[in-house]
Amino acid sequence: MLSIDYTVFVQIANFLFLLFILNIILYKPIRNILGRRKGEIDSFEKSIKDFQDRLSQATRELDESMAGARKEGFKERESCKNEGLEEEKGMVDEATASSGDEIAKAKNTIEGEVADVRQSLEKEIAVFSKELATKILGRSV
Repeated sequence: MLSIDYTVFVQIANFLFLLFILNIILYKPIRNILGRRKGEIDSFEKSIKDFQDRLSQATRELDESMAGARKEGFKERESCKNEGLEEEKGMVDEATASSGDEIAKAKNTIEGEVADVRQSLEKEIAVFSKELATKILGRSV
């Protein structure tokens, strides 16, 4: 059977002494190492979060600048397109005016030639009409 005597107190004192020594030698250093490790991990996590925030901010800024550049490029393209259309319109107007002048000159030349031909035909119309009447009537007029 069990009996409680002074050895129980010695065992309790021995246990408490061993617990005190283990706490100083083993548990405290391990807790300190774990605490430093947790602090470093928290620091790294904070750094990671800061880097992620900076990355997302830089990505946002890059996207905004790309959108702005696209808009600027679109405006530049439209501007160049409009300039080209204006230049084309000017060239077409110039060609139209030039061709209009040439057409007017050609009409004047043709009208002059028609008038010359008409005058020469009017001079010969009397001769042609006599010959035609002679052929139709079968006798001289």
